Amino acid sequence: MIVCLVVLALFLSFAMAAAWGWAIRSGKSGLIDATWSLAVGAACFIAAIWPMSASDVGARQFLVAVMALAWSARLGSYIFRRSLGAEDDPRYADLKKGWGSDAPRRLFLFLQAQAFAGWPLVGAAMLAAHARSPNLGWLDALGASVFAIGLGGEALADRQMGRFRANSGNRGRICEVGLWAYSRHPNYFFEWMCWLGVAVMAADLSGGRPWGWLAFAAPATMYWLLAHVSGAPPLEAHLARSRPEAFADYRARVPMFWPRLPARR
Repeated sequence: MIVCLVVLALFLSFAMAAAWGWAIRSGKSGLIDATWSLAVGAACFIAAIWPMSASDVGARQFLVAVMALAWSARLGSYIFRRSLGAEDDPRYADLKKGWGSDAPRRLFLFLQAQAFAGWPLVGAAMLAAHARSPNLGWLDALGASVFAIGLGGEALADRQMGRFRANSGNRGRICEVGLWAYSRHPNYFFEWMCWLGVAVMAADLSGGRPWGWLAFAAPATMYWLLAHVSGAPPLEAHLARSRPEAFADYRARVPMFWPRLPARR
């Protein structure tokens, strides 16, 4: 399994290097996140079935592999469609502007850090797929349910945002429809839930396989990335500059990550 993780780490590194090359040549960074999602999903799928042949894949490996593909296909295709014909992603555009002439080098290192951050997710998928018991149990059902809620919630949040942006009357406004009234980044929250579900499947309550708890590095990594690094901070900085009054009001009433009932205006 160590060999598999090393190979997949190199695969993620090469994938993000390719995304960097495309972004530098085109001047647009919109497909960076799509590349990351598809590459991580493919790596998780391989980790789930490694080193078995297709005929040897059991129920646990099959379930984790399907979960990885479902997550990757939904998120990657959504970001890809959103990026087609769009201008440069404002988060990356602001980063490159701040980096100045050193932007190409800094962007390469930034994307390699993203590739490294995908490694705990791949490890979680491997731990969940190769748990000690080959049979599925109640903990697997719980983890798969948490994952399904996360996947559905993220898709709903993205759809609500897409409809809001499609209405020209909302130009310059902050989206507060549906799930966006309970969290400033409900799509990020439900993304975190997906990986929490994978980690729950890898956990071993009997204590016979203590390293299974290492899978919780996946939701911890996702929370760190989304809430403190490449997710919410650059996006909120952009909104604070482009819609200062509207975003200040929204930020004062709605929590950044963990959903709760919104405060009154």
